[in-house]
Amino acid sequence: MPSDVEGSYSRRAAEYTAALGSIATVHPSDLALVTSRASSVVGPLLDAGCGPGHWTAHLASQCADARGVDRVPAFIEHARAEHPTVPFTVGDIDALADPDEGYGGVLAWYSLIHHEPDAVRRALDEFARVLRPGGQLLVGFFLGAAVDPFDHAVVTAYRWPAEALAGELDATGFAIVETHTRIGAAARPRPHGAITAVLR
Repeated sequence: MPSDVEGSYSRRAAEYTAALGSIATVHPSDLALVTSRASSVVGPLLDAGCGPGHWTAHLASQCADARGVDRVPAFIEHARAEHPTVPFTVGDIDALADPDEGYGGVLAWYSLIHHEPDAVRRALDEFARVLRPGGQLLVGFFLGAAVDPFDHAVVTAYRWPAEALAGELDATGFAIVETHTRIGAAARPRPHGAITAVLR
């Protein structure tokens, strides 16, 4: 992940949290998907790139053991203050401190969007390492006709065709379970994709 991602989000953490740091801002279809998938996870669940922690807190309400990790200290400070019973850690999803096979599930909800295409497998390899065999990964991402960068509000992000990202997951050892896409008539929200996969 580019080094400027942490600094860019740190500078705008309060703004980002105010706009998007609540489960109330989540699209109803996304909430239904993540909730359904979380309920089927066996074992601890990691929210990788948890931001201000709203998804992690929601996951914790669905299972006994959910925790979040993010590179941005301001996000983790906010998450700990708002959700004191949920564990949060400052860390890099490209180099997780967790042991091998420690999780039954990983949520990577828009946490891969700033990875350059040739570097996205660093995080996917880490997810595969920390998941148990049969563990579940759910990825949310910006959907596009090609893998290409665009000017995200905070720092450059990438769109992915669902098939291209599914190929990266397959190459990392994941079997695709299902893919969801959403495209609206308006420019906002941007086209969205979600892929559920299990570790082979």
